[in-house]
Amino acid sequence: MISETVKKILLYLLAFLVGAASLMPFLWMVSASFMPSGSANTYPPKFLPDAIDFSHYISLFSRIDLTRNLLNSLVISIGVTFFSLFFNSLTGYAFAKLRFAGKESIFKVMLSSMIIPGQVTMLPVFLMLKNMGLINTYWAIIVPAMSSVFGIFLIRQFAMSIPDSLIEAAKIDGAGEFEIYFRIILPLIKPIIITLGIFTFMGSWNDFLWPLIVMTDSSMYTMPVALSNLMGEHVQDTELMMAGSVITILPVIIIFIILQRFYINGILMGSVKG
Repeated sequence: MISETVKKILLYLLAFLVGAASLMPFLWMVSASFMPSGSANTYPPKFLPDAIDFSHYISLFSRIDLTRNLLNSLVISIGVTFFSLFFNSLTGYAFAKLRFAGKESIFKVMLSSMIIPGQVTMLPVFLMLKNMGLINTYWAIIVPAMSSVFGIFLIRQFAMSIPDSLIEAAKIDGAGEFEIYFRIILPLIKPIIITLGIFTFMGSWNDFLWPLIVMTDSSMYTMPVALSNLMGEHVQDTELMMAGSVITILPVIIIFIILQRFYINGILMGSVKG
């Protein structure tokens, strides 16, 4: 029989190997971004640069000018996250605590819409936005993402754990629905709000297909779209593409590191603690 100590050692070793295998492509990407041109294409591949070269990062912001694309992604992602959290939290709270005719039926219909692939609705949404004159604007990406069924469902499930006595006590004190929402509900659902905000921001930042469809001017491209064009224009410049990839994923990594405590709490919490 294998002892418990050996089992733990094997388990930790397996976890280390899996973690190392998962991180290897990311670490190579970062390392390759600092290699001189042509060094990343050698065989066998190098995992450490012979010399640190910052020229690829300088080229991205001087010769190629990714500053505008970075600003586009930042404005769009912040806008999508803000409006999505606001409308999803309001709607989720309404489905969790308010009473109105057809609430359960409407919610079931909303949930059933999640099985419809997003690609199916792209053409109708595009035509609607075109008629509204929003194509090639930030709003072409922000408006369709202002609310999501998944976000509403997540907020509703979390808000249902809030005791009704808190809401009833606030109503007795004369608080209105919006006052209850802002002063009671929002502080209590903060963990799930932050969790949903991380999901929303990352999804918006990394989105490629929809910005590619609705943005016709290269000055309005987001980082993923600009990076794809970079790959087309500089096929052999692997180091330049890796530098662009590092810049693209760096903001979401920083945000996740800063908010990871709230993210974990939002995932693990199943009830409101008094």
